[in-house]
Amino acid sequence: MDFEQFYKDKYPADIPSEVDVTQYKSMVDVFEQSVKKFADRPAFTAVGVTLTYRDLDRLSRQFAAWLQNKTDLKPGDRIAVQMPNLTQYPVVVFGAMRAGMIVVNTNPLYTTREMEHQFNDSGAKALVILANMADNAEKVLPSTGIEHVIVTEIADMHSPLKRTLMNAVVKYVKKMVPSFNLPQAHKLPAVLSEGAKEKFTAVESKLDDIAVLQYTGGTTGVAKGAMLTHGNLVANLLQTRPMLGGLIEEGKEVIIAPLPLYHIYSFTLNCGIMLQAGGHNVLIPNPRDIPGFVKELKNHRFTAFLGLNTLFVALCNNEEFRNLDFSALKLTSSGGMALTQDTAKTWQRVTGCEVSEGYGLTETSPVVSINPPNAIQLGTIGLPVCNTVIQTLDEDGKQTPLGEPGELCVKGPQVMRGYWQRPEETRKSFTEGGFFRTGDIALVQEDGYMRIVDRKKDMIIVSGFNVFPNEIEDVITGHPKVTECAVVGVPDDKSGEAVKAFVVASSGDLTESELKEFCRERLTAYKVPKKFEFRDDLPKTNVGKILRRELRDEEIKKK
Repeated sequence: MDFEQFYKDKYPADIPSEVDVTQYKSMVDVFEQSVKKFADRPAFTAVGVTLTYRDLDRLSRQFAAWLQNKTDLKPGDRIAVQMPNLTQYPVVVFGAMRAGMIVVNTNPLYTTREMEHQFNDSGAKALVILANMADNAEKVLPSTGIEHVIVTEIADMHSPLKRTLMNAVVKYVKKMVPSFNLPQAHKLPAVLSEGAKEKFTAVESKLDDIAVLQYTGGTTGVAKGAMLTHGNLVANLLQTRPMLGGLIEEGKEVIIAPLPLYHIYSFTLNCGIMLQAGGHNVLIPNPRDIPGFVKELKNHRFTAFLGLNTLFVALCNNEEFRNLDFSALKLTSSGGMALTQDTAKTWQRVTGCEVSEGYGLTETSPVVSINPPNAIQLGTIGLPVCNTVIQTLDEDGKQTPLGEPGELCVKGPQVMRGYWQRPEETRKSFTEGGFFRTGDIALVQEDGYMRIVDRKKDMIIVSGFNVFPNEIEDVITGHPKVTECAVVGVPDDKSGEAVKAFVVASSGDLTESELKEFCRERLTAYKVPKKFEFRDDLPKTNVGKILRRELRDEEIKKK
């Protein structure tokens, strides 16, 4: 079936099926036009400090000037950024982009093993890191090619006196900063101060240039860097914004941003769409602190909210949240994990705003489809965004009929160039016709709305984070008392799914606590199995491949 033709008349009247995705030269062009147009508007707020678009322009320019004049870094070099949602993040990221460098978004929750892999795989030459996790950087830097380190502290964007006081409380009273020794590191406030005295030389980035290396497990579990170009990111913000049906008004929006900016979903919405629209992004550094989160919400008359299923549940269970003023809220966007109908209905009942669920992947920058806010169908992932062509293919690579499931494949200007330095992986991830294989099974309804009916068969989603069994199995089987293991996702009320490991031990004295501690030392917290089950053997195919699906089915039957 020709889905391109099929979709010609499926969009609401106020949404175009195509937009001009070449109206900007790069993400830097988007940024520089916005900071001029909305100079006096608030851009980003976090931990009690607000940067206007003019501040963002000035500070990012200073950071870029420092990179250009105080280091040997050149356009195209990779710079890793590892911090939670703080106002320093957009300063550093857009400063790096203005200097022509490639940003490597790095999860602050990473263990030393994960950091070392990503730094080395990307070939990062510089690192900007929050002091709270700099002790891990100290351990891995000798094994990497990183030459320049910039350390920032939580309150670095405040005035000097307030900065000193707040950072001292965080370090000495709250004891949130483990001791570290990085004598070669520069402090971000000093970097910005020095950069203010240097000349900034504009670097012209092109749409084909790589802007970001966004790491993902893809469908294999091996962490790979998706090469997202300036063109990919520009296209996705221009493709997605019209799908929101004119709800985003220039210079008027206040969006709550609890999802980490280093995650491509939040990166595109907050550092792309909202930036272009002159929106005020209220960053939440620690969304797990629900009381603190709600306290911050009381300070803002917010118009938009970005979240995912588990966060919506936690907030709606909080009495103070339920008593907030939601009269200005007109857009709630959900992604990162499946939205349950119960959660969507509860959110609408509490806030008066429907949840618009979308679908995307790291490799597609990320938005593939979205529910137009004025035409939401719960249980679907909406319509493909502008300029996007989809296919649903059977196992033989043939197009499935309308209403019948097949692997969702995507072609559009938001689809990545490929995986960094992995040509074979890149080749396998595309069809002969140039469509990206998502690995997700979807069907297309008569009205064009799509439904995901199955996921990448083995991937686990824990509170919106992708967890791949291969990685965890590799860690567990590295324990000297483990013969083999299999990891699957099991239903969990709080996180959507939880990780469970089935273990065949070579020693009878191996305990769950011993294994859990072993994993904690080697895996980010959300990847550590919540449950372990010891068995004498594991189900296998006749050629010896472990049957994860059988284990998963057993768990589902228990529910």
